[in-house]
Amino acid sequence: MVVDDEIEMRIALETTLKREGHHVVLAENGKQAMEKFGEDSFHLVLTDVKMPKMNGVELLKALKKKSPQTLAIMMTAYGDIDNAVETIKAGAFDYLLKPFSAEILVATLNRAFLDKSSTTKELPSTQPKSNEAPNQERRIVTQNKEMLKQLEFVENISYSKSTVLIMGDTGTGKEMFARYIHQMSPRAQKPFMAVNCAALPEGLLETELFGHEKGAFTGAIERKDGKFELANKGTLLLDEVTEMSLPLQAKLLRVLQEHEIDKVGGRTSIPVDV
Repeated sequence: MVVDDEIEMRIALETTLKREGHHVVLAENGKQAMEKFGEDSFHLVLTDVKMPKMNGVELLKALKKKSPQTLAIMMTAYGDIDNAVETIKAGAFDYLLKPFSAEILVATLNRAFLDKSSTTKELPSTQPKSNEAPNQERRIVTQNKEMLKQLEFVENISYSKSTVLIMGDTGTGKEMFARYIHQMSPRAQKPFMAVNCAALPEGLLETELFGHEKGAFTGAIERKDGKFELANKGTLLLDEVTEMSLPLQAKLLRVLQEHEIDKVGGRTSIPVDV
């Protein structure tokens, strides 16, 4: 069910959700939503916060009282942290700040259905067991408040297209969090790749990351795509990035600023989105 007092917003959300294969019922305020909720059951309610007659928080509390298992995602054009905290405490799965893209909406819905009725968090498997499919996901099960806080923070930044710096001692789970960010993001269906920058000498690391053209150096008998190209539209984790040489760091900076790479021996820049 979509609940919003703006007809344009209701229609836009309905179009996106139907395109994803969902059956959609519309309501223009909380009171009308409760009337329709009495006539049918819903897996998820997507509702605005600021509405006449019955606002989104009041609707959320009424819905949770009537059907605790129903998922709820709140929307608002007002970046009010107190409102966000109140809705989460009242049982909302997540809180979207308008305007948001269709990709963010779909990713949030997917997370909601995966996370339904549990504080269990989904994590992609790094090394599947013998009886697991390669892309099957494992679960992180935790009741630790600090860990849950960190996972919630990770989910929030997964919407961003910005580069993320993950810091921590060896063995603290930096790659685990990188994979979790990828899994929660709109890029989840695209490649995730990791490169240990400390494990390769400078010359090999450059071609591993940026690729090379045929004949670029002795032994380059064919063109090679680097990890930036192979991970295009997905996520690339650069582990131990501080071990990268200064010339390579300068080349990496160009990628971060210009979103394009230069192959070893290449004459033209190649756009990438990672």
